[in-house]
Amino acid sequence: MKTDYAKLTEQALLDCLPGLKCRERVLIESMKYSLEAGGKRVRPQLVFEFSRLCGGSDDAAAPFACAVEMIHTYSLIHDDLPCMDDDDLRRGKPSNHKVYGEDIALLAGDALLTLAFETLSSDRAAILSGDRACRLAAKTLAAYAGANGMVGGQVIDLKSENTNAPLEVLREMDYKKTACLIKAACELGCIAANADDEQRKAASLYGECIGIAFQIQDDILDRTSTDAELGKPVGSDVENSKSTYVSLLGIERCRELVDELTQQALEALGAFRADTTELKNFALDLAKRTN
Repeated sequence: MKTDYAKLTEQALLDCLPGLKCRERVLIESMKYSLEAGGKRVRPQLVFEFSRLCGGSDDAAAPFACAVEMIHTYSLIHDDLPCMDDDDLRRGKPSNHKVYGEDIALLAGDALLTLAFETLSSDRAAILSGDRACRLAAKTLAAYAGANGMVGGQVIDLKSENTNAPLEVLREMDYKKTACLIKAACELGCIAANADDEQRKAASLYGECIGIAFQIQDDILDRTSTDAELGKPVGSDVENSKSTYVSLLGIERCRELVDELTQQALEALGAFRADTTELKNFALDLAKRTN
């Protein structure tokens, strides 16, 4: 029977949260609210799948999967804030700051970022994957999530508003803002299983390709979908005068790029000897997603 990695992630995330019997209870509730908001759990699934592909166990991969999802969740909380994208909905529910206020939402994001690295460096993670794997995982996640990774991409995004940014700027922005964290998930799965450098590089390439494809598909859906279908406001890129792949290349060329990147991702899986069917289907499903 195929493992339900989304369900496994849900429980593992809740197990990582601090208890509610404290004066800062509202902070924990805010963190829990966004962690429980659901979504496709793309990044945790990639951690688990690449760990399995490299002979690792789900137990060993779980802290790494949780850490990536915490980073992703904190970034969504902050993205929705009025000073960023100013979105009132996230996955069909009120954004964190609409429920708990901007101050608590900001701090909940900060706390999730911190908790991610506490989880990566926990005794449990070290026992299951080894000290070296935990250090490498922390270094990898920090690099991909930090100033030259996801956060840097967010800055490029903000600075590109109302500027008609060219394609090379857009590609760097999307690589850093979106693809880096997906690459991190793929690499962390390999690291959890103590895989070799060749496998890590292949996983990284797969992650980069589906990450860029994921963002291009997002741009397509922002232009062609509805609020109800996506669970968040559509058309915000146009309203904020942001350059997107669609605005620069058109929808048809964007669809071609998604297919080309997906094919590159599938070819990268040739470095693995185990059954890659799930990851192949994963890439194909992402390319055809409608929400």
